[in-house]
Amino acid sequence: MSKDTNSRMGPDVRRKALADHVLSAGSVSAADLAELFAVSLMTIHRDLDELERQGLVRKYRGGVTAQPSGVFESNVAYRKKSMQHAKEAIAEHVAAMVEPGMAVMLDDSTTALALARRLTGITPLTVVTNFLEIINLLSRERDIRLMALGGDYDPLHDSFLGMSCVDAIESLRVDLCFVSTSSVSGGFAYHQEQHIVSVKRAMLDAAARSVLLVDHTKLGRVALHRVAPLSVFERVVVDDGASAEALRELDEHKVVHEVATAS
Repeated sequence: MSKDTNSRMGPDVRRKALADHVLSAGSVSAADLAELFAVSLMTIHRDLDELERQGLVRKYRGGVTAQPSGVFESNVAYRKKSMQHAKEAIAEHVAAMVEPGMAVMLDDSTTALALARRLTGITPLTVVTNFLEIINLLSRERDIRLMALGGDYDPLHDSFLGMSCVDAIESLRVDLCFVSTSSVSGGFAYHQEQHIVSVKRAMLDAAARSVLLVDHTKLGRVALHRVAPLSVFERVVVDDGASAEALRELDEHKVVHEVATAS
């Protein structure tokens, strides 16, 4: 997109483009953004103030970063762009666990979305999910019986949540459940949002076997709410960016884990 086109953007369009650029770059100076979007430094700072108010970016002196705050990390647009190679490697690794005839439950994580893309060749299959993007992805697959978990639609997560979603999960029993979470530390999985925790716990209770999918950036971190001890999972699957120290901590807590390597 040319600078001339950027200069003609309305503020809402420009702010969305700003957020997308920061997501891709990770960190960028306000001066560079002003040049890129062909607007004044004052305009850029007003835009960044609004994006920070929405929880989408973090400002620092002279620039802005995509280091996630709780709200930013929850944003599905952010999650779809972060750690893509790691998530694809994890999804490829765990797809081998799925067999035709199974009933599989997927949460609203973008790692589960990467796994969903690999399920079309493993049929017949029943897939249960609360993630709208997975529902849309699999809705036309003739050999997949798709069960959509209803509830209150949450646009931040692009998924259905709330007590009605929990009630729907509790009426089911699946062979395998794949979930992700915000952080893993001290032998426990954590998440920063309480209303997400209740749905994930219900999913774990509804499954004969559960697998936790976490990229290496989530190891050794702590979020606000404890989801479950890692012992409830049959295994934890991480990508090969995990440090020796992080893997050693899993060993110390006797957590069965596997490392997915990128192909």
